[in-house]
Order: sequence, then structure tokens, then C-alpha cells
Amino acid sequence: MLKTTMTDLLGIRYPLQCGTMQGLSRPEFVAAVAEAGGLACLPAATFETPENLRAAIEQTRGLTDQPFGVNVSLFPALTPRPPEEMIQAAVDSGTAILETAGRSPEPYREMIRAAGLIHIHKCARLRDAVKVDRMGVDLISVVGTECGGHPSLEGVTSLVLIPRVLESVKAPVIAGGGFGSGRALLAALALGAAGVNMGTRFMATRECPVHESTKQRLVDAPETDSVLVMQSLKNPCRAMRTSWTETILEMEARGAGLEELRPYISGEAGRSGWIQGDIERGILPAGQIMGLIHDIPSVSELIAGMVQEAVQAKNSLDSIFS
Repeated sequence: MLKTTMTDLLGIRYPLQCGTMQGLSRPEFVAAVAEAGGLACLPAATFETPENLRAAIEQTRGLTDQPFGVNVSLFPALTPRPPEEMIQAAVDSGTAILETAGRSPEPYREMIRAAGLIHIHKCARLRDAVKVDRMGVDLISVVGTECGGHPSLEGVTSLVLIPRVLESVKAPVIAGGGFGSGRALLAALALGAAGVNMGTRFMATRECPVHESTKQRLVDAPETDSVLVMQSLKNPCRAMRTSWTETILEMEARGAGLEELRPYISGEAGRSGWIQGDIERGILPAGQIMGLIHDIPSVSELIAGMVQEAVQAKNSLDSIFS
């Protein structure tokens, strides 16, 4: 057990969060992370109705008695769902942990506070972290440009962004972007973070509902095999380099707008890659940590191995400093 402010607040054994992955963070996968001692959240955006979300919460609760959360995305969406409805569904289901991400949670902050939820807000810029800190969120999750999914347009790396945030806020910080090993966990703790958030590394686990060929692509890919698409839309996404993402980049370079890009950037287009293994179709978010993924363990093996590696790395440092 590694004890930090993150583990204390969330009631988990290890300061490790599985990044919320739309369409992949299903009840079975969320429960596997919870059982292994980490935190994972159900993505509200993937459920058509609040009733569907409540049903998924109950299903997850039937698989684990360990803490888990609900993620409510505030990003612009092609099929938006009112955040208030999903937050209320989480409250009604007795959820204790809520993660918001994307735009400012200020319109919903009082609702979250009044419900007594532990509020994590995920962001990718220093100024956003400072703003939500003033709102009184409980934990701030910050991702550098290395992360899979949505970094900021500013392009600041985790090694610079995390310390900048830590020196500027009072709330505990969860570090994301490029983390996927025990040594990286120790580095984040050494910087002053309360824990780490990993998405891409958790995709290459046995319980993650990603097609086996897609997982193998994560193992085989070098760290340079990721690209940033959708920058022209002011909503960058780091994803696997494929013929599909290369096409999107070409379209953006010639000035294609949202309507022309829509068929290429929709979540529906990427589902075949995640589920059916057709990695040449759709956007498959993945970070530069791909270059450090060499196996496909179970979730529990991954977490246990990271903790063991972190302890070994600390012991090595102790011998140097002594």
C-alpha cells in the first residue's frame, strides 16, 4: 500500500488512476481496476440516458466493493448530453467520486459540492488548474502533451507542466501524460504529485475490452507512432499514427472544416478499431507511452508490478543519497 493524499481522499490502496476511456471503461474493466487497488471511472458520455448510467453503476457495484467513480465530460460533443442530468444520476446512485474533464466545471460546482461528492477535475493547462483550485475541487488531474486523448494546444510536457501546477495550486495533483511504469510513478511522487493517471498503459491489459490486435499494436509501436489530430478545431487529440489519422492531418492542412471532418473524427468511426481490431479506421487515442509498453499483463499484475518497481527504484535512490 502506498499512502498519499490521493489514496486517503479516494479510499484506494495505490495512487494510480486509470484514465477514463470513452467506450472502453465498462463496468467489468472499471471493477478490475478497483479490485486491484486503483481508481477508474465510468464515462457518462457513453450512456444514452441517466437510467443507463445508473444501471452501469449498479452493475459495477455488483462486481466490486472498492471505490470507483463517474466521469462527466464537459468537452464539446457531437451528441451532447446535459451534464446536470448525468451528475444527478451519479448522486442518485450513491456515487462518492465524480471526475469532470474539459471545459470549466464552474456551472456545476455548487451542485457537486452540495451533493458531497469528491470532485476530481482533469485539465491540461496551468491556468485551468489554477481556476478550478479556486473553486475548491478536491483533486486536480493534469496531463502533459505526451498523453493520449486530449492534451492542450500549448504543447507543454508533463515534466514542466506538473511542477508548474504544483507550485501554483493548493489541491493535491494527479499527474498524467507519459506515465506507465513504477519508475515514472516514483518520479511523479518525487515531483510532489499525489499520484498518476494512466490511460494508454491500461489499454494494454487483459481486462481492457480492446481487440487483441490493437493491444499488440500498442506493444509494437514506437514512441514516435502517435500524432496530434483536430488541432485545427482547437480540440487536439493524440492518437495512433494510421492511414486514417494521416488522412485527417491532410484534410486539416488544406483547411477542411468540422462538417467535412465529422465522419472521420466521430467516436463511431473509431469503434471498429477498438473492438474489431481494424486500426486503420477511426481515431484511436494513444499517448507516447506506447514506446514503453512491452507486454499485456492483467490489471492486477500491472499495478502490483508498478508498485514493486517504484519501491525498487526508491531503494536504489536511497543507496545513492546515503
